[in-house]
Amino acid sequence: MATTTDYYAALGVDRGATDAEIKKAFRKLAQQWHPDVNSDPAAQERFKTINQAYQVLSDPERRQRYDLFGSAGVEGDPNMAGFGGFADIFDAFFGGTAGAAGGRRGRPAGGSDLRYDLRITFTEAVLGADKDIEFPVLGRCETCSGSGAKAGTQAVACTQCKGRGEVRSIRQTMLGQMVNVTACPRCQGDGKIVEAPCETCRGDGRVERKRSLRVSIPAGIDEGHQIRLSNEGEVGPRGGPAGSLYVAIHVAPHPELKRDGTELYFEASVGIAQAALGTRILVPTVEGEEDVEVKPGTQPGTEIRLRGRGVPHLRRAGARGDLHVILDVAVPTRLSKAEREALKAYADAAGEVVAEGSGIFDRVRDALG
Repeated sequence: MATTTDYYAALGVDRGATDAEIKKAFRKLAQQWHPDVNSDPAAQERFKTINQAYQVLSDPERRQRYDLFGSAGVEGDPNMAGFGGFADIFDAFFGGTAGAAGGRRGRPAGGSDLRYDLRITFTEAVLGADKDIEFPVLGRCETCSGSGAKAGTQAVACTQCKGRGEVRSIRQTMLGQMVNVTACPRCQGDGKIVEAPCETCRGDGRVERKRSLRVSIPAGIDEGHQIRLSNEGEVGPRGGPAGSLYVAIHVAPHPELKRDGTELYFEASVGIAQAALGTRILVPTVEGEEDVEVKPGTQPGTEIRLRGRGVPHLRRAGARGDLHVILDVAVPTRLSKAEREALKAYADAAGEVVAEGSGIFDRVRDALG
């Protein structure tokens, strides 16, 4: 195996490519460079490189070793000598699946996944909560216990696939003799036929009902997150396994707090005198209001950080973000006579030059009459 080959470049994908992107790239290149369809003398070597790249990047363990150590991490792998990705190559050319031992063999179809949109408060998202939900679902028919067959009868083997749930066809291709395996069209891959269907579910093995669940909302969840509950979706027809329930989270905004990941932000406004002399203000938190000190000489834009009063980390137990209080010094736009005189006295004492005549003081005085 060449030690200088960049397998990501060979498939034309970046290092963060998903499994699906890697497989798609491999199939496209396999169609282009397979020696049986490309007469270019370099096609065989190019296809060999593409195949080696796919064998490495499609296997999570090999890919991890390659990412850490390069080609040296996968050299000498005894499983790399063969022709990998055969089923994917076949699918690239013919859109089917190469025949192999096993197959469906009458496995009942699984049930559908479901989605439930759950709206929670800002506080529930930060601190976590338990929520009761109710939704319609196709559940197992109690009359026939999910078999779909009428009482006293049972499903029989499909005569078309002889209970295998699959049918095979053989065809000659440029790659030799291929066996194409597909689900049986008569029993839809179940391998069995219900000749006397249950009167309640009409042979499906399922009936619609209301389902109630209590969902545990983890502390720190955010808008758009989903909670997957395995086996809580619809059951499959005639005893098939249940799908999953995905609970999509929608969080109501807080009237005063803003969230950025695990950090919370609150904009507080204080007066000129409060900023200069210091004061105490009440700051909203998800647990309630908290008394916070504003130190003398506070400038506009000053940040007061309340550590550990933000949002808990979803994947780091015990860790929690901070609450950032951003202070804004409010400058009054209308002044009483006493306020104007007090500010003028301060300006004189501080040696500050302020506008006179048509300046702010006269304009305010005129406005106040």
